[in-house]
Amino acid sequence: MSLSRLIVQNLRNLLSVDIEPSPDVNLIFGKNGSGKTSILEAIHVLSLGRSFRGHKFKALINEHHPAMTVFGRVDDSGGDVPIGVSRSRSGDATFKAHGQAVGSLAELAGLLPLQVINADAFLLLEGSPSVRRQFLDWLVFHVEPGFFSTWKAAQRCLKQRNSILRRDRIEGSELQVWERELVAVSERMASMRLRAFEAFSEVFHQLIDEFVMAEGLTLSLYRGWEKDKGYAEVLSEALERDSRLGFTGSGVHRCDIRIRIKGHAAADVLSRGQQKLLVCAMKITQGVVFAKLTDRRCIYLVDDLPAELDEEHRQLLVDWLHKLETQVFITGVEQEALLQPWHQKPDREIKLFHVEQGKIVE
Repeated sequence: MSLSRLIVQNLRNLLSVDIEPSPDVNLIFGKNGSGKTSILEAIHVLSLGRSFRGHKFKALINEHHPAMTVFGRVDDSGGDVPIGVSRSRSGDATFKAHGQAVGSLAELAGLLPLQVINADAFLLLEGSPSVRRQFLDWLVFHVEPGFFSTWKAAQRCLKQRNSILRRDRIEGSELQVWERELVAVSERMASMRLRAFEAFSEVFHQLIDEFVMAEGLTLSLYRGWEKDKGYAEVLSEALERDSRLGFTGSGVHRCDIRIRIKGHAAADVLSRGQQKLLVCAMKITQGVVFAKLTDRRCIYLVDDLPAELDEEHRQLLVDWLHKLETQVFITGVEQEALLQPWHQKPDREIKLFHVEQGKIVE
């Protein structure tokens, strides 16, 4: 799977961009502030309707224009798929695939699966549980067909239960109705996450030593409540506390991947360089498992690779991206630093793009 065309209008300083990327390797270089990261943002907008830099879409729109548009063509096993996203300052948004409006961004995400490696990716270790939960849910979403609808149902049930708790109506039958559904969807969702995590963990432990030697490294999944109890029992025991606090304290919304070295949080033990390599291993694992379970390839967006890894480990990451046989977009300031790791990969089609003041030249 690959992005065969990308058209961008009025996204940050990219006023008019129209390129045909390589299905293999796309290297994008230019000075800081030139617009190279904005190319990656545009691809991310096509997949999720927003930038990986944040959820505030208005910041993406060029200050001199009322709206931005991103259009792309995705080559997949099902053929050529046109997709497009348009967002205006007024809040209007249009999302299209196959020439028709789509009902949710989940449909776009399914058409254009992405993995991003940038400075923020390292929050996987030192960030909040929500970062790791979103990381896992990316894989679950793509390999478990019913996950998105189950996730939405769980969110709805949690919202309703919390509302009842805040209104102090815990004695009524209304709470029982919502709790029954919450238990059912939560346990189903936890099972989906566990299956994906087990597949991820198996591959991760096979390749981690290639990235970073970390003796005693373990991954475990906390589903959001005690492993030796059913969720109905947990809710019952916590009802008084939850009522006092006004929200549900345990559940799938508390799920976390715990990454430890000899019992200690990995972020507290590893050096900054080792943390970067561990995160790269996790990102590569996502691509390997995704390909194994779906027979598709996700696209990798790597922002400012030379600044994040030294030469030896840049080569290691590139070698793994090469093994995945997936489309990659990599940015950097220096042309040669981007090209060097690919010199021994003559079988890959490499396109080099130079970005300057929002204009891109192949």
